[in-house]
Amino acid sequence: MSRRLVLFDLDNTLLAGDSDFEWAQFLIEQGVLDREVYEARNQRFYDEYKAGTLDIHAFLDFQLKPLSRHPRAQLDAWHRVYMERRIRPLIRDKARALVERHRDDLRVIITATNRFVTAPIAREFGIAELIATEPEQRDGEFTGAVNGVPCFREGKLARLEAWLAGRGGSLAACPESWFYSDSLNDLPLLERVTHPVAVDPDGTLRAHAKRSGWPIITLE
Repeated sequence: MSRRLVLFDLDNTLLAGDSDFEWAQFLIEQGVLDREVYEARNQRFYDEYKAGTLDIHAFLDFQLKPLSRHPRAQLDAWHRVYMERRIRPLIRDKARALVERHRDDLRVIITATNRFVTAPIAREFGIAELIATEPEQRDGEFTGAVNGVPCFREGKLARLEAWLAGRGGSLAACPESWFYSDSLNDLPLLERVTHPVAVDPDGTLRAHAKRSGWPIITLE
């Protein structure tokens, strides 16, 4: 690992919002999901995530099941509209500038949100490497289940180490490693990199960053 490793959380870090939450809201807006049934549950899961109490498997069951009910071509068509209506308005100039400052480093978006939702967003930022929760697929269509370890909390660290091992490296072997995140849920990984950076952090992460002397920045 000759280059610096620079990790970016996505939701509420590079994005001024949460792509998982916005995807469900988009499907409700399109009439794909029933508003009365799904909107309150979507908000509840989002609140639990922010509070650090989210049951990731219950959430993934909620989030991935709709993918299994529609052909991939239809999902891709919806996603293109979602990108235009819901995601591009959440991309701030300061976030693009931060990504650009690290253009000579090994840049990775690492996110709990699933790859179907996030891969086009990573491309929008010009970041080739993405570590995300993997939806299970069969013959190119989604099954509604998760494949492997969700990329969440300690699972995010485990997924990163597996990804680095596949490249013949490890986090400990990186000469410098950076992680930009807003969330208390990312403390297991923030505590392992050489340069943790809190970005518009939640209250718990802000307090931890101040105690630990970590930089706190804003992209607003």
